[in-house]
Amino acid sequence: MGGPGLGHVGVRLRGFTLDTGALIALERRDGRMLALLKPALDQPEATLHIPAGVLAQAFRDGARQARLMRLLDMAQTKIVALDARTAFAAGLLLGRRGHADVVDASVVVCARVNRQSVVTSDPEDLHRLDPDLRLEVV
Repeated sequence: MGGPGLGHVGVRLRGFTLDTGALIALERRDGRMLALLKPALDQPEATLHIPAGVLAQAFRDGARQARLMRLLDMAQTKIVALDARTAFAAGLLLGRRGHADVVDASVVVCARVNRQSVVTSDPEDLHRLDPDLRLEVV
């Protein structure tokens, strides 16, 4: 399930879409998560997309979540709103796949729109929504 180009010198990353498990892994200093983020953060053109629902699931107390707050302050990090277009796309996806998690669907839609891999701790649910989705598991 590894993403294209990881670990190859000179390869340009588009960045990643991060799910809730990725943000929790960051807070826990998970080695795999840190190894995935480093090459992306070293490339100014790489963007880390975080759907707004993901942030709501992971954020509890900024004073206690210093790593998350630093990530959110970086210019490369973009919080993706659940606007009408994304909501319709997520709803259609949920209806087609018989799934109910709006946040998972918004992660899939975000990754598709930005042509990115998803960093996740929950590959099964995301693959149920999109079996072709590229995943990096933490």
